[in-house]
Amino acid sequence: MKLRNAWELGVKELRGLIRDPVMLFLIVYSFSLSIYSSSKALPDALSNAAISVVDEDRSQLSGRIFDAFYSPYFVAPNQITTSEMDRRMDAGLDTFAIDIPPDFERDVLAGKVPAMQLNVDATRMSQAFTGNSYIQQIVTSEVSEYVAGHRGGDTLQVALALRARYNPNLDPIWFGAINNVVQSITMLSIVLTGAALIREKEHGTIEHLLVMPVTAAEIMLSKVWSMGLVVLLASALSIVFVVQGMLGVPVQGSVALFLAGAVLMLFAMTALGIFLATVAGSMPQFGLLMMLVIVPLQVLSGGMTPRESMPEVIRTIMLLAPTTHFITLSQAILFRGAGIEVVWPQFLALAAIGTGLFFLALDRFRKFLS
Repeated sequence: MKLRNAWELGVKELRGLIRDPVMLFLIVYSFSLSIYSSSKALPDALSNAAISVVDEDRSQLSGRIFDAFYSPYFVAPNQITTSEMDRRMDAGLDTFAIDIPPDFERDVLAGKVPAMQLNVDATRMSQAFTGNSYIQQIVTSEVSEYVAGHRGGDTLQVALALRARYNPNLDPIWFGAINNVVQSITMLSIVLTGAALIREKEHGTIEHLLVMPVTAAEIMLSKVWSMGLVVLLASALSIVFVVQGMLGVPVQGSVALFLAGAVLMLFAMTALGIFLATVAGSMPQFGLLMMLVIVPLQVLSGGMTPRESMPEVIRTIMLLAPTTHFITLSQAILFRGAGIEVVWPQFLALAAIGTGLFFLALDRFRKFLS
């Protein structure tokens, strides 16, 4: 194999990518707006939810409940009437509407259990489920403190000193931003290499390569290094300008060490992309086949759900997936500041898996060319 041939063919791939505006837009969007919007709109983070209150009691207790809803979880609540409640929810102006009945404070002080109505716009699913529990806790806390006559929790027998490491504010954006970068690397590395091969097949340029003095390994290596380089540069810019800059996520470890792990990850995933492209006959088939591969890699690799909560058989099978090891090293490096002495097993696993996928894809690619 001549490395010069692989270099020249890789430059050809980069020129073809530059002339493809759709792919360029996909790369820019995946590593910028997609990461920013996905991190800001995490479903478990309640932020600026619209709420209104119908206060039919007009008491000190109802006033305390009204004042208990404040940013950043809720916007400033609106005081409305009963006739306005349904109209505002139908118009989408409120996600939550609370109706405090008359004589609410008197019934509470008398030891009764008065009912308070909470209307929820369940079409806004990301806020409805989380906000429902938030509101119940707020109302229960305010009523309990009012009846007790003072603020503060119950005295516990054990004092628990809670220290949240690496994410002291328990901000889901910090975790979501890194996970979204990993997902973009996984998706784009498969898409770019697979689309490049299928595009050459559909345009008939693959026959031109067959009459040239190049080998299958040189053709495949050119696509691996060129498309991998594009994704690597995009991920580096995303970490610096989107994750650290726009989202303000602090990176504890070495970005260079993370990018070194990304190189091994891209080596494995670009080879997988070529393998899928040789199995698929057209671009639509490649898209459907990619969905069958991408979804398990993203869901079961520990990025969305901790691996400890998965069945043992799933955890064992997913050790063969490069995304499992890449997410582990990414979180260790970027969150906990781990060095190579900690993440070298993941580097070694990525290198072994990538080598296996490369030779598997190369064997399939040779049969594809023949």
